[in-house]
Parts: sequence; structure tokens; C-alpha cells
Amino acid sequence: MSRLFGTDGVRGLANGLLTAELAMQLAQAAAVVLGHDRNVNGSRPRAVVARDPRASGEFIAAAVEAGLSSSGIDVYDAGVLPTPAAAYLVADLDADFGVMISASHNPAPDNGIKFFARGGQKLPDEVEDAIEAQMSKEAVRPVGADVGRIQRFSDAEDRYIVHLLQTLPHSLEGLKVVLDCAHGAASGCSPQVFKDAGADVVVIGADPDGHNINDGVGSTHLGPLKEAVVRHHADLGIAHDGDADRCLAVDHEGNEVDGDQIMAILAVALKKSGKLRDDVLVATVMSNLGLKIALQKAGISIRETAVGDRYVLEEMRDGGFNLGGEQSGHVIFADHATTGDGVLTGLQLAAQIALTGRPLKELATVMTKLPQLMVNVRNVDKTRAGTDEVVLDAVTRASAELGDTGRVLLRPSGTEALVRVMVEAADMPTAERICKHLAAVVEARLTEPVLKT
Repeated sequence: MSRLFGTDGVRGLANGLLTAELAMQLAQAAAVVLGHDRNVNGSRPRAVVARDPRASGEFIAAAVEAGLSSSGIDVYDAGVLPTPAAAYLVADLDADFGVMISASHNPAPDNGIKFFARGGQKLPDEVEDAIEAQMSKEAVRPVGADVGRIQRFSDAEDRYIVHLLQTLPHSLEGLKVVLDCAHGAASGCSPQVFKDAGADVVVIGADPDGHNINDGVGSTHLGPLKEAVVRHHADLGIAHDGDADRCLAVDHEGNEVDGDQIMAILAVALKKSGKLRDDVLVATVMSNLGLKIALQKAGISIRETAVGDRYVLEEMRDGGFNLGGEQSGHVIFADHATTGDGVLTGLQLAAQIALTGRPLKELATVMTKLPQLMVNVRNVDKTRAGTDEVVLDAVTRASAELGDTGRVLLRPSGTEALVRVMVEAADMPTAERICKHLAAVVEARLTEPVLKT
């Protein structure tokens, strides 16, 4: 049987894989695994529950809260809030754990359930495995005064906004910002916090109806934001995804500023202020080589991890580092958050523009992005990508040809029968030529049956 938990919780089609029954089972199991420690006064364990505005989130949240409360957990229903807000509130309330119901950047029919441990930390694999194992056991069913209670967490959004404002190094007065909230979880709090920070705010993609989340807007569809920034003569644009744990940006001319560029800007700024711990940035192997080159010039080293913000978080915790993230816009400020926070990232980026008086386009020149091309080779045996001698030889030859001017990365998908071939080079024609050749080798060698050398 395949593992229920994926790279970021349990995710799938609502009422397909993710039913109300499964949501209740997960909640009952999590109540046992995460809620076993009672407070010293003997009170019931507490959990924070939040969701994005998908229509299916309503019945899934109801099932989760029923599962938790029936298992003796007091539930604080925070309503619609970003994923990083849920994580923050678990710590702020000193709750035993939290539950976020969201499928992030996925389309509206999908949904997901992810858990946070005490302090708002993501769960390690072994704890997720314990929850999954507990699902096959009898649920805990207290009676009488021992059943959990459900209450509205009425000041949840206000607590989160106050927290975000306290992180700002500079007022945003004088800046005009366009926010694209992806018709998602940040539609309420992101515009409010930018206004409270002093910015002149234009908002798009902030009318969620339960079905339009990520639909043609947000960090996966930057066209509307680029157009709005130019039309409103704004200083920058900020795009969130459905649960607002990521942030991409657009400069005043409508040019995209991705997660690598954002991390470069913020890493250099933190180093200059003496706040970048050990002068280290944690990033994944998918970050552009230009980021590493730029930060080396600035006296900053990069610790590389596998793809996924959970691996970035693990490296940050193990090394005590305070800044990390992904090219996709998941940026983690360990001094202020336990997970990627798109609203926090947008605020910090805007604050650098206000603090320096330099436009985002100029700040982004701190790094030069190398041309990067990725091809998905489908319907292959991805398990042999790291062992086939012909494939490995082709990669070695390509890497030698590129030298210090580029790199090659073969990455098997974690969820599909495909291998991603990524090539960076000094120019796009070279990247295209090498990528096309390697993709052909991968397809020829890893298509069943096994070919002999």
C-alpha cells in the first residue's frame, strides 16, 4: 500500500481521494499522536484549524473538527487564513498542534490536509507515519465532560497581522503595491497588512467564491499582475498562491522577479545589517546557478537541499540558519516564521525598496539568471535514472562541456513516472542543445524494457 502522506500532507481530489470520512479518520488519528500531552493543569489538548476558501474546505474542516473534538481535543476554528498564519497561531496560542486544509497552488477541485506540531513546526516523516498507522486502530472516544469543544478563534487574523507588522524594518509609505491574492487565503489579510504598513495598495484576485482559487491569477499566472502593475504605475507587484505560503514579484516595468532573485536581495540585505546567520542561505538544487555565483561575490555561501520546503526547513533547523527557500517563491525567515510565508516575504521585499530608495528592477540585478531549461521525459522507469551507465555517462560529458558556466540536473519525479532534465548554460541555444540530447538519451535508455549496454 502506498504512503498516504505526500511531500506536504495529504492531498487529492476532494470527494475523490480526500473524503469527509478520510478527513475524520486523519483527525482522530492525529488527536492520538499529536494531542497526547495534556497541559499541567489537566486541561484538554488544543488544536488550531484553518483553511483556504475552496468550497470543499467547508465540509473537510467540519469533518476534521468533528474528528478532533470527538477525540477529546478543544478546537480553535481560525476560518480562512494562509498556511503560515495557521503555523504562527499554533505557536502564539501554545496549542498542541494545528491543521491546515488547503491544496496550495492546485486547482479548486483539489484539497489537502497538513498538520503542524507544537510550535508550528512541520511534521517529520516518522510522525506522519505514526498518524497513518494510528488510522487502522480504534479511535479514542471520550464521553461526557471529556469531549472536546469547538470555538471560533475570533482574533486569529488580527494576531497574525500584528505579528507581520512587527517584523518590518521600514515603513512602506510612499510605495504603490499591486497585490494578487489568487482568490485565495490571503485575500483578506494581505491587503490589510500592506495598508497598515503604509503602502498605497491596489488589489486583484481577491474575490474568492470557493471555485476560482488560482484560476488565471496568482503566482502561477503572473500575466494579470504584470498588466496591473504597469497600468497603475506601481512600484512593484506581489503574487501569492492559494494558501499564501509563497511569493513572486513583478517590478515596475512588469518583469518577473522569482524566488531566487528575492532570496538574493534579502540575503544581501540581511548580511549588510549583520542579521544573516553564519552568512548562509539555504536553497534547493533547483535554484539557478546565478544565485550561487552572485552570493559568492557577496561573501554568502549556499547550503543545497533536495527540492521541497520541508528539506530546506530541516537544513535550516539543523544548521541554525535563518534564511532559506525555493525558486518557486517559498521563502522562510526562521527569525519570524516556521514555514514559508508569502505575505511576510512580500513585506520584507517591499521594505527593501522603501529602505534603499532603489527600484525593484535595480535591486534584482544583484544576480544574473543563467538561461535554464527543463524538459519532462514521461513514461520512463524513473528508478533507473541514477544507475543507468549510458545516462550517467551522458550527464558527465554534458557537465564537463559546461564547466563552470552551467550545470545539469536529472531529477525523478516524486509523484509521476517521469524524469526532469534541467540544464543551465551561458546561453539558451547551448542549454537547448544539451537538454534535448540528454532528454533523448533518458527516453531511449529508461523506456521499458531495460536496454543492454
